[in-house]
Amino acid sequence: MLTTIEHHPDDAMLLDLAAGRLTAGTRRVLHSHLELCPQCREQLRALDALGGLMLDEQEPAALGEDALARTFARIDAGSPAERQAPVKKHSAPPPLPPGARWPRALAGCRATPWRFIAPGMHWSRVSLPEDSAANVFLLRIGAGKYLPSHTHSGLELTQVLHGCFHDGRALFGPGDFDAADGEVHHQPVVQEGSACICLASVEGRLQFDGFIARLFGAMVGM
Repeated sequence: MLTTIEHHPDDAMLLDLAAGRLTAGTRRVLHSHLELCPQCREQLRALDALGGLMLDEQEPAALGEDALARTFARIDAGSPAERQAPVKKHSAPPPLPPGARWPRALAGCRATPWRFIAPGMHWSRVSLPEDSAANVFLLRIGAGKYLPSHTHSGLELTQVLHGCFHDGRALFGPGDFDAADGEVHHQPVVQEGSACICLASVEGRLQFDGFIARLFGAMVGM
């Protein structure tokens, strides 16, 4: 079913993506949004083209006479990790409701089964092959349930995969993207009708209001 996407990453974040300045978790969440959003894909193409024009205007840098030979030597040698790393099996993501699908941006990642947090609330840890320390996870919260009220010590990115939630600022539905930092204090509440499933990346920690909620955050690693 086609849905209207109302919330998007801003141009500054897309420009950072085009320039390769984002962390691994941020990139995965952004790419999961781009899969569904032709508007943002077109904007990213425009920013890529702008970056290419800016590079064309830069003065070329001189290379050493042996630069090409050293590059080929490194390629032929490979890294110790590439020579010795065993082949890893990637775990299947936890199940989704009928009609929903996992983003292609999670290809190559490992995800745990759904883990119980509280009645109607589950989470799954997502491990990225390029950055094992990235704090990326999936949340599945039942209709009428809500996350505790919180703000953020860093940047929290959320991509809605299924269902809807309202956090006091706006309604977020399938395909919508949200970026929240220390200036945002909110409480996402899942709307009636179905559970809400989101992919999230957190830099820093969520700062929950109450003691019990802080324990909840520490348990999940938020």
